[in-house]
Amino acid sequence: MLRHIDPLLSPELLFVLKSMGHGDDLLICDRNHPAASIAKHTVHGRMVPIFGADLPTLCKALLHHFPLDTFVAEPIFRMEVVGAPEEMVAAHYAMQTAADHANGKPVKIKPLERFAFYEAARKCFAVVQTTDTGPYGCFILRMGVI
Repeated sequence: MLRHIDPLLSPELLFVLKSMGHGDDLLICDRNHPAASIAKHTVHGRMVPIFGADLPTLCKALLHHFPLDTFVAEPIFRMEVVGAPEEMVAAHYAMQTAADHANGKPVKIKPLERFAFYEAARKCFAVVQTTDTGPYGCFILRMGVI
């Protein structure tokens, strides 16, 4: 039993986070994302489901422990809205708020076209799926150093 660990951070998710190193990417996605099929291509090899968590709640818990990469201009990627690449949806604002709060300063988030995002997702260390209803609640976070 551990103290001060948010109960949303399951044993499998904690194992994944501890196994990652600087420069590794983590995909966090909503329940609409093809998480299981994409996860087969990742280092971890299977999806890590986090039941009962929406994106803002999980990101707040996760980013408390997850250092974002400070050696790149944009340590987070988001999926663009199809047909409106500049449009921001609620999930995008929620991630921006969580990332800025956890880092104590603004964090740049780079948009990626849908299929470019899927390709980048297949190269991630692991896939974490929330029960967030979305849409476009899909992000790739690059791990930094402590």
